[in-house]
Amino acid sequence: MGKRIKEIQRGYKKVIAEDGTEAEYDNLIIATGSNPFIIPIPGHDKEGVMAFRDIDDCDTMFEAAKTYKKAAVIGGGLLGLEAAKGLLNLGMEATVIHDQATLMNMQLDSTAGEMLRADLEGQGMEFKVSTLTTEIIGQDRVTGLTFKDGTSLECDLLIMAVGIRPNMALAKEAGLFCNRGVVVNDFMQTVS
Repeated sequence: MGKRIKEIQRGYKKVIAEDGTEAEYDNLIIATGSNPFIIPIPGHDKEGVMAFRDIDDCDTMFEAAKTYKKAAVIGGGLLGLEAAKGLLNLGMEATVIHDQATLMNMQLDSTAGEMLRADLEGQGMEFKVSTLTTEIIGQDRVTGLTFKDGTSLECDLLIMAVGIRPNMALAKEAGLFCNRGVVVNDFMQTVS
């Protein structure tokens, strides 16, 4: 416990940790989690551009709110809306940019999405829907965004809450078949 596994040796049925510790197994469960996805648009590597996934991200947002006042959140799903609400609670202005017309479009129909939007606007949240970000502007730190429709938005903190990608590196290195995740059969067993 508490050791990061660096290698799976399937033929020997053992795993090796970064500190050299080895452990044998009969059956191995791979539960390596996921990583937040950062859209690779120009400027995504600027200071003030971050994901929203774990407690460290929350701590970074708390610190940023002490200095900066205009936040943008790319992603109108549950996580993006939670990030924007948290930023509002910290005293920041928060604008949510979503590429779809309906907030939480994977869970809500357009009527429910409009009801949610109206409620959140009443709490001070702003929205740009059906909008694609084309560039993150600023010298070293984000100062704003430009959009496909030619408009722009000032911000000094940008949160990307646009999804996750499974952490499959260890499984791939072990030669397991991976697609959008580790591919398994109906019994949750790997297929290679």
